Amino acid sequence: MTGPAAAPLRIVAVHGVGNSFGPEASGTRLEELRALKARAWTRQLTSGLRVAPNRFDLDFAYYADKLVTGPVAQGARDPDFLDDPLEQEMLTAWARELGVPEEVSQGHATVPLRGLSSWVARRFDLAEGPLRVFIQLLFREVAAYLRAEDAPERVAARDEVARRIAGHGPRIVIAHSLGSVVAYEALHAHPELQPELFLTLGSPLALPRAVFERLIPSPQGAGPERRGTRPPGATRWVNIADPGDPVAIPPQLGRFFDGIALDHTTVINPLFGFHHAENYMRSATTAATIAPYLEL
Repeated sequence: MTGPAAAPLRIVAVHGVGNSFGPEASGTRLEELRALKARAWTRQLTSGLRVAPNRFDLDFAYYADKLVTGPVAQGARDPDFLDDPLEQEMLTAWARELGVPEEVSQGHATVPLRGLSSWVARRFDLAEGPLRVFIQLLFREVAAYLRAEDAPERVAARDEVARRIAGHGPRIVIAHSLGSVVAYEALHAHPELQPELFLTLGSPLALPRAVFERLIPSPQGAGPERRGTRPPGATRWVNIADPGDPVAIPPQLGRFFDGIALDHTTVINPLFGFHHAENYMRSATTAATIAPYLEL
């Protein structure tokens, strides 16, 4: 039934990069910030679906604090370079997948961000300055999570997401950006967690040499036939990606993962908001995916 007596739709939202509350957030303050994020994601969903906020019971799975490996001294990072070898390796893989010319993407010892971000900004018609900052943040957090299979940061982030799912008992898990990687691994690591829908937004799960081959469980097969698989059980997997989102590459996860029910490519936002969670959450495609669970 629809209407005021209908039970709220239980959702767990898993954030992407750039959502850290800062190292000082803990205890009560962390829970306050997490609740604020939950309300924001609820507003964005209701905006796209045109329903009241009380139709949702959304919990925000926050894991960014698990990826903090220590403070970075002021001035220790060159704003035009990624000085961590794994971050650089991942950036190079990303640049190759985008088709960045070798002379643009290759430096002597590091990949310079200025030339690379300028090329990407021109190709995707994006603002170059914010894009460069975003690229640094993206590969810093992706490398922190995927550095090693048994890295404490990876285990802690994955377990925190699994804990929120287990505690909230959602029908839907919505995961954006790096959050789709964390949630994918959490659902595989805990097969007892079987939401009805796993909705991934702007996902880099298939990014070769940076993400795809590092996943747990490891994709099976060899060469171009190598495939990942959807989470265990009856969970339905739907993926949504903006064709202008350079994080969600290569496009169409269904070419790399078995068991994806729907693999949408749809324009979310033509400007720098290409990868922003709020634009994915408000999109008509996201609304159409979630509406049946509200019986709309």
